[in-house]
Amino acid sequence: MTTQPVTTLSAALVQAVRDLRAAGVPDAAGDARVLLAHAAGILPDRLTLHLQEAASEATLAGFATLIARRAAREPVSHLVGGRLFWGRRFIVTPDVLDPRPETETLVAEALAAPFARVLDLGTGSGAIALSLLAERDAAEGLGVDLSAAALTVAQRNADALGLAGRCRFAQGSWFGPVDGHFDLIVSNPPYITQAELAGLSPEVRLFEPHLALTPGGDGLDAYRAIAAGVAAHLAPAGRLLLEIGPTQGVPVAQMLRDAGLDQVRVLPDLDGRDRVVAAVAPA
Repeated sequence: MTTQPVTTLSAALVQAVRDLRAAGVPDAAGDARVLLAHAAGILPDRLTLHLQEAASEATLAGFATLIARRAAREPVSHLVGGRLFWGRRFIVTPDVLDPRPETETLVAEALAAPFARVLDLGTGSGAIALSLLAERDAAEGLGVDLSAAALTVAQRNADALGLAGRCRFAQGSWFGPVDGHFDLIVSNPPYITQAELAGLSPEVRLFEPHLALTPGGDGLDAYRAIAAGVAAHLAPAGRLLLEIGPTQGVPVAQMLRDAGLDQVRVLPDLDGRDRVVAAVAPA
C-alpha cells in the first residue's frame, strides 16, 4: 500500500503561480496568494504563517477551481466576493464595477471639505457614497443607479457596513429619481469610448457590466446629462466631483463651466493622470 505524498499550501501556491503566469495573468503571484488564502479560510495577511502546513483535499480542489477561473481572466474580486476600497471591504458581483484604487482620488477630495448631504450618481456597489458616509458620522446620502441588480449590491454593502440608516438608494437615470438639493454630488459614470472598449483587459471587457463602462460614442454622454441637471440639485456653494478618463479633463471641465459652475479644476490621480473634475456651485 502506497501513501500519497503530502502537498503543502506552499507547493500548491508555487504551481498556481506557474499556471497563472502561463495564462498571461498580471500579478500572478499576488492573485494566487489571495485565492489560496480564500480557499483555505485564512486571512490573506496570515497566509505566510501557514504555508508549510499540509493542504486538505477540499482546499486543493477549491483552490484549483479558483485558479482555473482566474486563468480564464475572471476578476479576483468576483472569485472571493469582494474588494477593499478606502480601507473597507465591499461586496462585488458581476452586476457592478470593481472599485478601483484611482477612484480613491475622488473620495479624498470629497473628504477635504465638510458635507451633510451627498448624492452619488451611478452608485454601483455604493463604494463611493458609503466610504464618504463612513467617514462622516452626521452625513446622509442617496445613491442612484439605472441597474436594479447594482442597487441590490449597494444595499448589501450598506447593511454590512452599518450604514443602511443613513444611505438610501433609488433606481433611475441620473437625476430622474432625485428630489431636493445636496451640498456634495459625486459620480464615477461610464466614460469609456466605444472605440476603446475592445482594448480593455479581459477582466473588464468580459466580466464587468458594459452599462457601467461605456455610454458608447465619445464616452461623454453621462457628463452631458449630469451637467444639464446639476443646477437643479446642487446647493449654493455645493461641490460636484466627477471621475473622468485621462483624456477627458478639458471637455468635461468646459461642460461644467457652461453649466454655470465656478472654481472648475482638473485633479490628477497618484499616477499623475487627469482623474477628477471638481466644480462649485455659485454661492
